[in-house]
Amino acid sequence: MKDKSAELAVVSNKTFAASTAVNLHHYDISSALQTTLEFDELIGIFCNKIQATIPHNGVEYINEEFNMEFKRGLVARHSCNYALKVEDQQLGELKLMRSQRFGKEELKMLESLLCCLIYPLRNATLFQQAVKMAYTDPLTKANNRAAFNDCLQREIKRADRAAQHLSLIFVDVDHFKTINDNYGHECGDLALASVAGWLMDSVRGSDAVFRFGGEEFVILLGDTDLQGAAVIAERIRADIESHALAYGMDVLNITASLGVSTLIGDDNIESIVKRADTAMYRAKQQGRNRVCLG
Repeated sequence: MKDKSAELAVVSNKTFAASTAVNLHHYDISSALQTTLEFDELIGIFCNKIQATIPHNGVEYINEEFNMEFKRGLVARHSCNYALKVEDQQLGELKLMRSQRFGKEELKMLESLLCCLIYPLRNATLFQQAVKMAYTDPLTKANNRAAFNDCLQREIKRADRAAQHLSLIFVDVDHFKTINDNYGHECGDLALASVAGWLMDSVRGSDAVFRFGGEEFVILLGDTDLQGAAVIAERIRADIESHALAYGMDVLNITASLGVSTLIGDDNIESIVKRADTAMYRAKQQGRNRVCLG
C-alpha cells in the first residue's frame, strides 16, 4: 500500500514496516502518541483512539527486547496479530482480540492506522535503549548503582502500598584484592564479570542484580521476606562456590560473603542498605563464604 506520504510494506505474513512519514490523515492519533515514551501508554492510547473504528475487547503487546508484556481487556476467540518493525528494528508484537471475526476492510484500515504507531514505538525504543545503557555497568552487564538507587526507591514505595515484603542481598567477592595483586586487573575484571553472570543466572526472573561498586553486588528481591531471602542467598553462595574460573594455566576458586536485610517499619533507602551492608561485613569477619542476616 503506497501513497505520497506513507509506505507500509509487507515483510512477512502480518508483519509490517514503515519507511516514511505518517499520513496526515491520522494526525489526531499521531498527536496523541507524541505525549509519552512508555510502551504500555503508547499501546493504551493507540487502542483507545482506534476503538470506534476497529472495535475490540482485548489487546496484548509483547516487546521481548525489554522483557515487556502489556495486556488489557478480555481474551477472545478471534484475533489479529502484527509484528511491528521499522527498517530492521523490531518494535514488538501487537494482538487485538474480540468475539467476532475481523473483516477485510477493518484489517485494511487497521494496517493503515498502524503507521501512526510505528514511529512513536521507535522513539520509545531508542529512549529505552539509552536508559538501559545509562543504567548498565559496562564491565559486568549488571545494572549499575544509579539504576539500583532508582529501582530501590520505587520498590520501597510499591511494597508499602501493596503491604508486601522487600529484601536485599549484598554480595562481596572474597579476597578480590588478592586476585588483582596476584593475577592482574584483567583477571580481576574477568572474575567480576563471571560473578555477575553467575548471579544473574541464579536469581529468579522477578529479581534484579546490580553492581553496587568495586567487587560488591546487590540483589533486589521483590515480595520476599527475610527467611525467603536467606534461602536464596544461601543458594547463591553455594552456586558461586561451585564455579571455578580458569585464567591462563591457573584455576581460581571464588567465594563470596553475603548479607541480607528486609524492609521493616519506616525503613528508607539508607537504612535497609546499611543493614544488608553491615550483615555482609559481619559475614566477612566470621570467616567469609557465608550468609549473615541483618
